[in-house]
Amino acid sequence: MEIRVLKYFLTVAKEGSITKAANSLHLTQPTLSRQLMDLEKELGHKLLIRGKSNISLTPEGMMLRKRAEEILDMVEKTEADFCAMNKIISGDIYIGGGETDSMKHIAEVMKDLQNEYPDIKFHIYSGNAEDVTEKLEKGLLDFGLLIQPIDLSKYDYLPMPKKDVWGVAMRKDSPLAAKNEITIYDLKDLPIIASRQMSKKYSAESGFLDWFGKEFDNLNITATYNLVYNAAKMVEAGLGYAVTLDKLIDTSDSLTFRPLSPKLESGLDIVWKKYQVFSPAAKIFLEKLKDKFIQP
Repeated sequence: MEIRVLKYFLTVAKEGSITKAANSLHLTQPTLSRQLMDLEKELGHKLLIRGKSNISLTPEGMMLRKRAEEILDMVEKTEADFCAMNKIISGDIYIGGGETDSMKHIAEVMKDLQNEYPDIKFHIYSGNAEDVTEKLEKGLLDFGLLIQPIDLSKYDYLPMPKKDVWGVAMRKDSPLAAKNEITIYDLKDLPIIASRQMSKKYSAESGFLDWFGKEFDNLNITATYNLVYNAAKMVEAGLGYAVTLDKLIDTSDSLTFRPLSPKLESGLDIVWKKYQVFSPAAKIFLEKLKDKFIQP
């Protein structure tokens, strides 16, 4: 399987047409069609459904599209890492993480590093622990910022100095906004907008199960979210109350935040794969992280 042919396949998947893809790739249509048929023969599966005016993907084609995107991302990252070795200190650093106020501490290190090495560039991927660890395992990320608890047996890591506080985002005209703290009894029977971490019952590990106790299974979860910005929009629309971390939503207008009681906190860790071979840029970034977060 050649990288070149994977690029052809992705172009066809994007354009939805052999003709458009051939024009984009500066190939003849018969040449592109032959390359795709050879790819299908090599993999032993039909990848494309050829209609009269468009092309769609089979289930196998959709799987290959995802894998091909990951492969090409890795090729580009590897090429960039080797190019960086020819320079003093430059290159790209890939960081994934959940939405957290603690990202500001990482950003401070990023800024200090760029002041010293302006040719270094950062690429941030936002996602939950499942998303981030998957990309770490595939080598698509150098570092992950993960909200505890998380299985750290596969990783080396640095603990962040502060913990994040869980609470409830709500409209300012909500009756609960008059309270300073939110208890489990306040949330009973209310429409809850839950994070994927919470709703998929990572709760046994995340602390949610202990906090909600026997009431967890009785929660009225009406919607879920992956990114809290979208959750805030649902709260604004009156869809429900979002259980989220503090300092992530804009409370200057129609929304407000109240912490849970008893207090529920989550620590954070910066992680990377054990025995990771870093690019020069990522290596010096790690040194800066250790300087900032390891107490003397």
